[in-house]
Amino acid sequence: MNQDDRELIQQAQRGNLVAFEQLVHRYDKRVLSMAALYVSSAEDAKDIYQEVFLRVYRALPRFELKSEFSTWLYRITTNVCLTHRARRKRHSHTSLDQGYESDEDHTQRLTDTLTDGGMSDQAALDSEITAHIETALNELSPKQKMVFTMRHYQGYKLKEIAEIMNCTEGTVKKYLFTATQRLREQLRGVFE
Repeated sequence: MNQDDRELIQQAQRGNLVAFEQLVHRYDKRVLSMAALYVSSAEDAKDIYQEVFLRVYRALPRFELKSEFSTWLYRITTNVCLTHRARRKRHSHTSLDQGYESDEDHTQRLTDTLTDGGMSDQAALDSEITAHIETALNELSPKQKMVFTMRHYQGYKLKEIAEIMNCTEGTVKKYLFTATQRLREQLRGVFE
């Protein structure tokens, strides 16, 4: 374990809030990145981020310095991401014709803002492909999605993912294989 992390953890365990803030600052971008890759909403990613560091703050006094702090933190992040879907049973949808307040202090419809404002055909195609991929990712089970995003979006090795998710490498390989197969099947029509 990084000596600086060890010292900050021990200070934070004794109630030093500045030390805890420094720990948060060291790892906040990675936690937010993991959350953002898992959910499609920036607000949901921020909610996950806050929940992670709240759980870390509450559990830090029991952290025994036997494992890497980062592994422990990312395991908490993974667990919060996996339970996020279960907690959010309702999906909020905004009608394209629903009005909202624009910067000019008057009401506009979302459909008015979605007109082609010079978007190139390639940008539109890229946006459509991204939407298909995001939809396909959201069709995966929570653990399959977590393994796939950690491996392909964040570059974790299988062994690291297994440590973070507290499972075997074989289980990680199974999730990754199944996720890849399902994504191929769901995206077959998009890329043919």
